Amino acid sequence: QVQLVESGGGLVQAGGSLRLSCAASGRTFSTYAMGWFRQAPGKEREFVARISWGGANTYYADSVKGRFTISRDNAKNTVYLQMNSLKPEDTAVYYCARGARGAGILPSEYDSWGQGTQVTVSS
Repeated sequence: QVQLVESGGGLVQAGGSLRLSCAASGRTFSTYAMGWFRQAPGKEREFVARISWGGANTYYADSVKGRFTISRDNAKNTVYLQMNSLKPEDTAVYYCARGARGAGILPSEYDSWGQGTQVTVSS
């Protein structure tokens, strides 16, 4: 069973930046796609970004495209989410997740989740 631990959240002003990290346990990290999701109060969990097992392929939600960058370091068992030009509507708890085979943008396609890290963007 993999364990995922997110870090790097916090309070930032609109227009600012944050980098989230997600550290994974286990020796099979490099064989799985990874994703970032977020959930704002009263809203459903939504897809943010996905990266393939080797890092060559990435995919983003339209709402973050051009502002967020997902990356990974398989030697460190870590996936990152660089968030620039943050907006108040980016405020949410951010979760990283391990993708099951063929995982896309649906939460049901991911089989392991971290506990989440809070990101708050003030206007």
